[in-house]
Amino acid sequence: MRIGFGLPVSGAWAEPATIAAVARRAEDLGYDSLWTFQRLLVGADQQLDPVYRSVLDPLVSLAFAAAHTTRIRLSVAVVNFPFVTPAYLAKQAASLDVLSGGRLDLGLGSGWSDAEFTATGADQAGRGRRAEEYLAVLRTLWADEVSEFNGEFYTIPPSRMRPRPVQVPGPPILLGGSAPAALRRAGRAAAGWVSRSGADLTTIAADVAVVRDAAREAGRDPDAVRVVSRGVVRAGSAEDRPLAGSYEKIRADAARLAEAGVTEVFYDLNWDPLVGSPDADPVAAVRRGTEIMEALAPV
Repeated sequence: MRIGFGLPVSGAWAEPATIAAVARRAEDLGYDSLWTFQRLLVGADQQLDPVYRSVLDPLVSLAFAAAHTTRIRLSVAVVNFPFVTPAYLAKQAASLDVLSGGRLDLGLGSGWSDAEFTATGADQAGRGRRAEEYLAVLRTLWADEVSEFNGEFYTIPPSRMRPRPVQVPGPPILLGGSAPAALRRAGRAAAGWVSRSGADLTTIAADVAVVRDAAREAGRDPDAVRVVSRGVVRAGSAEDRPLAGSYEKIRADAARLAEAGVTEVFYDLNWDPLVGSPDADPVAAVRRGTEIMEALAPV
């Protein structure tokens, strides 16, 4: 199983020098990938976890990390597609893929925050149908000599978008979501599925089965579909949950995720309140994050 690491994008440790240092060190330690996530804003009346209160833009952060690395993959889980047009995201993703030498994995989600839907003028209706069209628009803009799309939600007049991504036919697209329809869409139409931060990792095998069954029904090789899990790590915690406790237990839990069908897990410390909270001590947060990254490095 591939092991990735969550880039410092939230809270006390989300500083330029730390991002650069963590990106370089993760690459040196053999981590396969770096991961970001998106949070545009938090409503004044929303009671959300500290991790969401101060978050850097996911693609800008990956571009910054790209400039400090050469090999490690750059991934986002996820950009919420209703908040940005597919043509604009296609340009951003293609540019990042070019500038990183073909290292981008693009995760897409449907969003859940009412405040963000209101702030972006996005419509929550028909998100499943929108997702299908969104994928089609990205793919034609990345791969076709002349792109064109006429759908229910999106229209692309005959156009050319250059430069094309380095990866052909474009960056791998991973879909998030936890509803059965979202799982089936990931298996049917994307390179893979990425679990959410609040997923119950003790039952993830059932979700994996839905994804792979959908791939099989669509005539795809189910074993070729990626299954990525965000690993919310709680090092040293007494919580009775996967990826909490000693380093030995966390590594054993990751091995059990592999047995459940997960192909990639990334250890994400942005959800650790001692690291990803904006109220955490910055020096202590960087020290803790670096120590955990070193201790959990892939063999």
